[in-house]
Amino acid sequence: MASSTVTSAQPERPPRPNLAFRRLRGKRSPAEFAAAIRRAAREIGERVSCDARYVGRVEAGEIRCPNYAYERVFLHMFPGRTLTDLGFAPRSSVRGRQARGTGESWEAGEPYKTHDTRDDRDSRDTRNNRNNRDTQDLYETHDNNEESDVLRRAFMTSGATVAAASLSPLGLALDAAAAGRPTRRAGTGEAGALEEAVRRIRLLDDRHGADGLYRRAAAPLRTAYALLDAGASRQATADRLYTGAGELAISVGWLAHDSGRFDDARSHYAEALATARMNGDAGLEAHAFCNMAFLARDAGRPREAVRAAQAAQRAARPLGSDRLMSLLSLREAGGWAGLADRVGCEQALVRAQTFYGRGPSDTDPEWMSFYGEAELEGLEAQCWSTLGDWPRAARHARRAADLQDPHFTRNLALYSAELADDLARGGRPDEAAGAGLRVLDLLGEVQSSRIHTMLAGTARVLLPHRRSPTVSTFLDRHGALPRPA
Repeated sequence: MASSTVTSAQPERPPRPNLAFRRLRGKRSPAEFAAAIRRAAREIGERVSCDARYVGRVEAGEIRCPNYAYERVFLHMFPGRTLTDLGFAPRSSVRGRQARGTGESWEAGEPYKTHDTRDDRDSRDTRNNRNNRDTQDLYETHDNNEESDVLRRAFMTSGATVAAASLSPLGLALDAAAAGRPTRRAGTGEAGALEEAVRRIRLLDDRHGADGLYRRAAAPLRTAYALLDAGASRQATADRLYTGAGELAISVGWLAHDSGRFDDARSHYAEALATARMNGDAGLEAHAFCNMAFLARDAGRPREAVRAAQAAQRAARPLGSDRLMSLLSLREAGGWAGLADRVGCEQALVRAQTFYGRGPSDTDPEWMSFYGEAELEGLEAQCWSTLGDWPRAARHARRAADLQDPHFTRNLALYSAELADDLARGGRPDEAAGAGLRVLDLLGEVQSSRIHTMLAGTARVLLPHRRSPTVSTFLDRHGALPRPA
């Protein structure tokens, strides 16, 4: 990776803060307000993955007008008010305005034009959104500067078949880069789209699992590092590109990890770690070590898992995020469990619970949006399962499945598969088969080698109990599954 060359640029007109929206938040933290927005969305059947960063961008005035999904949620939360009352500009005043950048064509000659971040909006009409909810809702979650014209086409899903297209629409042609021809420097538009690409992959993985995504994710990652080689117009943009490329490498590494491609995952995580250290990014370093610890545990290298988790905690300590320290303590606990060190595991679990109990904060990384009480329970269940305490593991796995938001199908299937396996190994075959059947019901929407592997292990444990009608039904349905490629 070559370091980005930074040149001077004219300063951009700063956005006007949205003070009305800030007043509506009141004494709640951005993370707490984002959680309230997500709850309101569920009340009216919308799905938005609002986080503290999105709230901050609205309050800073970077989002002049929300997309249609957010508009419906905000008007539901604050009945009787208009978008203008909430501090937003009228949609008619931002629609159709374009930035000063030069557009380039991609895919069947369709022109692509960069939108100015100050004039960001979703230009789709309400009728299209309602008629195509399954496909469109993935693009309603953030109102970033490239979303309307690029990322909606770059990441598309139909059921469990996911097409993750290249990021080449950002204005960087991969074939030109491969041929050695110079490419233009990256700007804030490319950095924003790269960040949004990471969010898209994470959201698609949460809903559908990794198997359908991994093969298509390499092209965006190549483009991200090509953007670094091309350089950036400003140091701040270069920093965003480094962080975005590193986070994308971690996301692609996780897709490999969850698909059972451990060597590929190790390579991607190492690439992210190198990127973090090259740019002095402690948050990215902690994230990379976090995932390396998880991978080491799954790959049967528990001592490496402990050391990676401890390295992650050293990197994360100055960041001030208790939730991040909680997750990293759980990663360490998983390593101690793999070493059959019950005392070490229990001590790490107590630290994880203590950190978690301190609550969320504005310093929590955006990528940790998946980490809630359900994930904490699920990871603790895995620790007790590794230690062979099946009843305790089953209790935590059941709580995880009960707490999980049903929109995130992949995690719901994962926790239910963990529950089925713990029940089977704990001598409760009928309950295990029932939980296994619930996982099978979800596999039409989820593609995860990890879950298939867990179910296969549960099926082997349940074979001696085939005379039970419930167990027999589970084994027959499991046996009829197509084998993952």
